[in-house]
Amino acid sequence: MAELLLPSTVVGSYPQPDWLVDREQLAKGVPRVRAHELWSVSEAFLEQAQDDATLLAIRDMERAGIDIITDGEMRRESYSNRFATALEGVDIDAPATITNRSGRSVQVPRVVGKIRRRHAVEVRDMQFLRRNTERRAKITLPGPFTLAQQAKNEFYRDDEEMALDFAAAVNAEARDLQAAGADVIQLDEPWVRNDPQAAKRYAVKAINRALEGLTVPTVVHVCFGYAAVVNEKPTGYAFLPELADTVAAQISIEAAQPKLDLGVLKAFSRHKVMLGVVDLGDRTVETPEVVAARIRDGLRYVSAERLVPAPDCGMKYLPREVAFGKLQALAEGARIVRSEIS
Repeated sequence: MAELLLPSTVVGSYPQPDWLVDREQLAKGVPRVRAHELWSVSEAFLEQAQDDATLLAIRDMERAGIDIITDGEMRRESYSNRFATALEGVDIDAPATITNRSGRSVQVPRVVGKIRRRHAVEVRDMQFLRRNTERRAKITLPGPFTLAQQAKNEFYRDDEEMALDFAAAVNAEARDLQAAGADVIQLDEPWVRNDPQAAKRYAVKAINRALEGLTVPTVVHVCFGYAAVVNEKPTGYAFLPELADTVAAQISIEAAQPKLDLGVLKAFSRHKVMLGVVDLGDRTVETPEVVAARIRDGLRYVSAERLVPAPDCGMKYLPREVAFGKLQALAEGARIVRSEIS
């Protein structure tokens, strides 16, 4: 069977129901350490509630017509903190407080020993997703460079050494996710643009270590941050062409909200491009025709066989009805363009 042209997908997260999380707490930022106060359900019933929310996310994506779905990341307080704080070598009882690039004090994991993966973190998530959909299924992990950027190093000689141990832990998890039935595995690496000089030294090395030995399609996702958190976005990436040296099959970039100059896509002649064609900074639901026009813009630089339409980023911070409408527009916009070229 020929592979579907322009398969629609999501970046990862979908809105968690109001009965599952305290959305007022959620709006305060993206936690780097555990944030148990986000959950509105008691510990005794939390896993059951997360499973129910995951089923809602799966069915919404299926009903919207998305071709490659995720579990919506319903069990996560953020895209990275659940995995980061499950690792050996990370002190979860006494996190560090640092000042981030915007001048805010934030708590981050404190690395006090050698980083090792002690146990599976997301394997049950993948097994649950696989049991509950016949669609192609993707699962996401935080990338090793981003994990290192979001931690305070109090053990390693330098951050590169730490990032490579994060990469080994991510790789061990990814191999188990592949065995659990993942059709696609994605690394989220938004922080490569925050420190491009460090990224140039060791980000690709760490990413390639994290993806070592995988046989399913792999993705590296980069973005400028959640639209709900970052309002003003640049029109170009400080670190993007360098990702052409990764072993990942796909590069995922945010393009709709920042109105990215799509000429940068020329750097990825041997990769598929997961292109953000749904603006999450605007809660107005795009029409399928608007989405189709953005896909056509991407096709000026990438062939239809190598283009995967997606939202700009995770949809975690949107109202559910808005997210669902945008996914419907995404699926229909892809269908419109597909019918024009097939």
